[in-house]
Amino acid sequence: MIPPGPRLPAVVQTAWFMADAPRAFERYHRKFGPIFTVRYSGFPPEVYVTTGELAEQVYRTDQGGGRAGEARRDFLEHMVGAHSVLTLDGDPWWRHRKTLNPPLRAKQVAGYHDDIAAIAAEKIGTWPLGRPFALRDRMQEITLEIIIRLIFGIRDAGRIGRLRALLPELIETGGSMQSTMLPERLRGPVGRVPFLSYGRFLRLRAEVDSILFDEIRRRRAAPGGTDVLGRLLETELDDQEIRDELITMLIAGHETTATGLAWAFERLLRMPEILRRLPDDEPYLDAVVKEVLRVRPVVYEAPRLLDAPLRLGDYEIPAGWYAGPYIPLVHRDPAAFPTPGQFRPERFLEGHQSRAWMPFGGGRRFCVGAQLALLEMRVIIREVLNRLELTAPDQAPEARRLKNVTLAPAKLTRVIARARTPARTA
Repeated sequence: MIPPGPRLPAVVQTAWFMADAPRAFERYHRKFGPIFTVRYSGFPPEVYVTTGELAEQVYRTDQGGGRAGEARRDFLEHMVGAHSVLTLDGDPWWRHRKTLNPPLRAKQVAGYHDDIAAIAAEKIGTWPLGRPFALRDRMQEITLEIIIRLIFGIRDAGRIGRLRALLPELIETGGSMQSTMLPERLRGPVGRVPFLSYGRFLRLRAEVDSILFDEIRRRRAAPGGTDVLGRLLETELDDQEIRDELITMLIAGHETTATGLAWAFERLLRMPEILRRLPDDEPYLDAVVKEVLRVRPVVYEAPRLLDAPLRLGDYEIPAGWYAGPYIPLVHRDPAAFPTPGQFRPERFLEGHQSRAWMPFGGGRRFCVGAQLALLEMRVIIREVLNRLELTAPDQAPEARRLKNVTLAPAKLTRVIARARTPARTA
């Protein structure tokens, strides 16, 4: 038996997903329960699960029966390439994952702490004072700079300036729903139409690739450096593989981390009793970051493409279908998170972190950059609070909206900043 789902035509389900995914999935959950089927135009049906226990069953297919790389390939390969840890499966995936693990372990990324703080302080100093602005846009400037300097390791001012201009537009055009939901058979014809978004994306991608390949060649001639590119050049990956993994870290760690930071302040500015304990209590700050990512996860799903039938409760999901957790609802599973509607960072200080906490996915495909993202969030939140007093011009919570591949605050976290006098010292 196949899980129930809306009977609307696939084109209507796709349109509703693109217009208001959170509302659509809330409706499906109320009507159909913890397992339901959604159909998108041009893709196999997808079965979503909404409890921690069911999510674990899906993630077990990483040991056989499910392919996370192929599940993402249609949506991401045009951006990250065919040699990305996001789109590979089997032995090629494991080879890349083992290569990426060492430079992105917690102990290694801890060495970036002071650099991240300096980049954040530099950017925060340019923020407008006394008038509302979108905090998520400013956070993206910080996380982009971290990628360019600490991941790509680029020092040339001209190249940094060019990438600052190119990369946001590359992500915007390539990560838009119009690009990610475009079936593979249409990418070639659509890409040849110069005035369409996808054609613009292809031209941007070619220009960014030219800069990255030139940087890789230059760095091979003068090896060394503590940035991630420098460490990857010490491995057996070839130039194309390194390019694909650099873009992967950009896609997976730029917009997502910036959105997580925007949600952190969207929540904290409406909870002064929690904000008062920050930023000096380091364990509590870490717990706050994790609780933000629980109540407002940035990535909404982590699907697998099934190459064998999967039994979930009373249902059997056919091979060739997608299956995955809808993470915002898994994070509200009361069996995994008691009183899930409460913002309670203390749950992460009590010595047990539920396996149902999955803002970075789960199973063997847990995001390799998770430790860097968590470090960035802690350091940047502290830098903001040490330098500025932020207020929300509207105390009403911001709704969730699909923004490229993330669930972002509908108003991108509107804030007003004022200089803190005297400034705190970190």
